[in-house]
Amino acid sequence: MAPTPNTQDMANAIRALSMDAVQQANSGHPGAPMGMADMAVALWGEHLRHNPANPNWANRDRFILSNGHGSMLIYALLHLTGYKLPIGELKNFRQLHSKTAGHPEFGITPGVETTTGPLGQGITNAVGFALAEKLLAKEFNREGHAIVDHHTYVFMGDGCLMEGISHEAAALAGAWKLGKLIALYDDNGISIDGQVAPWFIDNTAQRFVAYGWNVIGPVDGHDVAAVSAAIAQAKAGTDNRPTLIISKTHIGKGSPNRANTSKAHGEPLGAEEIKLTRESIGWSHAPFVVPKEVYADWDAKEKGKAAEAAWNDKFAAYKAAFPELAKEFVRRMKGDLPKNFVQTAVDTVIAAHQKGETVASRKASQLALESFTAALPEMLGGSADLTGSNLTNTKSTPNLRFDALTGDVVTNEAGQGGRHINYGVREFGMAAIMNGVALHGGFIPYGGTFLTFSDYSRNAIRMAALMKLRVVHVFTHDSIGLGEDGPTHQSIEHAASLRLIPNLDVWRPADTAETAVAWTVALQNKAKPTALLLSRQNIAYIAKGDSAVAPDASGLDAISKGAYVLAEPSDAGLKKKAQAVIIATGSEVQLAIAAQKVLAERKIAVRVVSMPSTTTFDLQSTEYKSSVLPAGVPRIAVEMGSTGGWWKYGTAAVVGLDTYGESAPAPVLFKHFGFTADNVADTVEQVLRK
Repeated sequence: MAPTPNTQDMANAIRALSMDAVQQANSGHPGAPMGMADMAVALWGEHLRHNPANPNWANRDRFILSNGHGSMLIYALLHLTGYKLPIGELKNFRQLHSKTAGHPEFGITPGVETTTGPLGQGITNAVGFALAEKLLAKEFNREGHAIVDHHTYVFMGDGCLMEGISHEAAALAGAWKLGKLIALYDDNGISIDGQVAPWFIDNTAQRFVAYGWNVIGPVDGHDVAAVSAAIAQAKAGTDNRPTLIISKTHIGKGSPNRANTSKAHGEPLGAEEIKLTRESIGWSHAPFVVPKEVYADWDAKEKGKAAEAAWNDKFAAYKAAFPELAKEFVRRMKGDLPKNFVQTAVDTVIAAHQKGETVASRKASQLALESFTAALPEMLGGSADLTGSNLTNTKSTPNLRFDALTGDVVTNEAGQGGRHINYGVREFGMAAIMNGVALHGGFIPYGGTFLTFSDYSRNAIRMAALMKLRVVHVFTHDSIGLGEDGPTHQSIEHAASLRLIPNLDVWRPADTAETAVAWTVALQNKAKPTALLLSRQNIAYIAKGDSAVAPDASGLDAISKGAYVLAEPSDAGLKKKAQAVIIATGSEVQLAIAAQKVLAERKIAVRVVSMPSTTTFDLQSTEYKSSVLPAGVPRIAVEMGSTGGWWKYGTAAVVGLDTYGESAPAPVLFKHFGFTADNVADTVEQVLRK
């Protein structure tokens, strides 16, 4: 793509729209989009395969703006190429309810593939996108029928590379030989604090070569032809290595006084500087005005329509040759569960109830996964180097492996590729990669680590909740019950902390049946992520009446509401109304049942409520919540963790833990910190005496 007056005007349209929108909002980051404008012309004008009329076309190339503060770049591109993003939305940049938020948001703006802004996560999401493409291609493509065949492109800056998560993601991309992942590095040497040289001295090229990437450049990021040629070279690669294109640019390109300075990064240029910039780049048009001929040069609607139509023809031929595969591909990309899912879930829960096994809830999770992974080929598991502890692997999910020479997915005798990922010790990277996999479509990703390490993953978990993604986090070793590893590994505040994240469903199940229900709900949560908090220590199965596991059509009703009445005073031999309610979660439910028996011997009648999910229970009707937690009856909560979140339920006392744990065997710790039946019973008595 040779530089022409047209390509220069195309780039300047991005620069003008960016500085105008930021100026009107009096807020934003004009420098990055102005500096990356020529790179964008090269990619979007020549290589990117997309259809503005259908942003969700299955075989489109994916574009991720990892340095999301430069959001006006993607907004300008979407507007100019023909997406449903009118100029009025650009004028409304960063304003309430606009489709042009300060940072790009998935689900808000058509054509935005992922929410970016927290640096480093965009490139990590992109690794997930590219992995999903590679695995789907292996699973669905047949000779002469390549229905999954697209690239993942990323723009990223110095900030993304400084964030440690970029190391985790890039290392995995190299190990997985994601040859269709192409990242363009906007190497302008400027960040908020100025020239990055004093604190960012990495040899980025050597760093990525060490990861197993193909590195091109540095190229002149303002030479459209050079950037386009580099992209073409990356696409033509045959060694299955991801590619990094280092593009040397000038932040705020075109601004006479702000270019190459941190002043261009995160504030409006100002009316006078914008006037000078217009003169400098030869853009004489009024704010937010783009000439028709420039719109025509950018317009991608017809090209996109033709690209999708050609793919539709290919898919029609594929459907004729492989009707069942085609049907399954459509289901998977829509995110629908198989028709037999409900029956699978009912069978799994009932089997757990009937067997009544005493196992750790991490093992209960694996038992449920054996059933679900066999029935749902879209489930893609993994663990951050803790598979033997998290128990996220099953008979249906062999380890994912890639051929060292070809980069192809290694298959077993049945021709099936692996479905369990060894992420290594990369919790944050794992979480953000899972987000990318979910965003791409075709898979339901889940991954495991210890609950205390959810802190490493937290911002990616938050992003999944913000984007309404079906991602499942398996967090084991959920309390002081893990014992001798001590306070560095013993979760105290983590359950309460995760429950604070809006749109994150948090489950801490008490036994095999509750764990199976938790997995069922997680898989049905099409618009929210789930965190499962699971024990290391064994938990006795607790008998349930019919109301707890059945009799509704799905067999999940009571437990799936997040809390239910597990035991009434009559279950402990007292025929009287409950004088108090003990609320418990996870491994402490068996403690509550034991305390109920102690209290019954003291002639004190209590109801025991198991509350595996506060986040789900909080969404129930007032009527249901009142039936579980009746008004006027004192409530005592029991959970081996921070007490703060329990007071909202009107509790009179909480048997919890607001200090760090200790290193000792679990039974010793339970006694030391007061997690005994006698202490819970004494606490109930003290409340009643008041």
